[in-house]
Amino acid sequence: MARVFLSPPHLSGRELERLTETLESNWIAPLGPQVDAFEREVAASAGVEHALALSSGTAALHLALVVNGIGRDHEVICSSLTFAASANAIVYTGATPVFVDCDESWTLDPELVDRAVRERRAAGANVRAVISVDLYGECCDYDALTEICDRHGLLLVQDAAESIGATYRGRPAGGQGALAAFSFNGNKIITTSGGGMLVSDDGDAIAHARKLSTQAREPAPHYEHTELGFNYRMSNLLAAIGRAQLEVLPERVARRRELRDRYWEHLAPIPGVTFMPTAPHVVGNAWLTCILIDPDVAGTDRETVRLALEAEDIESRPLWKPMHLQPYYASHVMIGGDVSTRLFEHGLCLPSGSSLSDADQDRVVGAVRRLARR
Repeated sequence: MARVFLSPPHLSGRELERLTETLESNWIAPLGPQVDAFEREVAASAGVEHALALSSGTAALHLALVVNGIGRDHEVICSSLTFAASANAIVYTGATPVFVDCDESWTLDPELVDRAVRERRAAGANVRAVISVDLYGECCDYDALTEICDRHGLLLVQDAAESIGATYRGRPAGGQGALAAFSFNGNKIITTSGGGMLVSDDGDAIAHARKLSTQAREPAPHYEHTELGFNYRMSNLLAAIGRAQLEVLPERVARRRELRDRYWEHLAPIPGVTFMPTAPHVVGNAWLTCILIDPDVAGTDRETVRLALEAEDIESRPLWKPMHLQPYYASHVMIGGDVSTRLFEHGLCLPSGSSLSDADQDRVVGAVRRLARR
């Protein structure tokens, strides 16, 4: 039987047509009409005014901080339960991340964010921003986070790398922060192979980020630079792929939700197996279906299940290892930590790609159920 991957690319069938169109136009160098169109289409999909196509979601996070003056001697609050890019972007600016635990929603705990700001400022730290993380396609509590950021005068940057296609209180994910970052990495719901997008209603911020992303070139006939720039733009070829992918975003999200619901139907009855919760004001995109396995109840543990799936050529993955447990970030301030640590110890991401067949999903379900019965 073929290997079952965690979240492989799923082509729409229009990618070759878009690429052929681009090649025949000779717009194969970075930038071009596909990039311009992709930016407009993503902005419309996210319900924001402006978008900037970039080489990665990490680049989008980095520029979101840079254009707001975040740098050395500043601190930025960040969820600990996340991929390293959320924290790395802070370090790229010269600022220092302060890690905060999640709550039982698995997303950033607003009460701990408020506590972190007060404690760090009482200690003399210059806290300037918050990076929220829409974990596995579930949005954070943005009503609470926005109130806290407004009260403390903080920039709110939304790491929406995993949440395109989700909604928060009926509004598409990506419009909740002052700026937001999407990722189109190969394992995301839609992909450009590698790429990302910075989105915002702040036209000035996007215009500045646009300049910085092309080596901060000034409008002169020669190459003139008055500030530090970056080589962060998406190519016209990759944007062509992205446009074909964006066309089927609703279908891809719908299929992943079907897979999540089917996993729930078959695995939720197993004692000791629980799923990532969904807040009533969030409609997640089900990027990855994630479960917790309580070894004292289920009779097996996360790592045993992961290895058993791998033995059957099925890819699964532990939840993100929290940043405060990563060797590189071990010395940084952490507020809380018990929740994300527990989730990492017991959490497993199941194959969730929109191209996953029912038969292959049955293979996954069968393997988990057999271990639990033992």
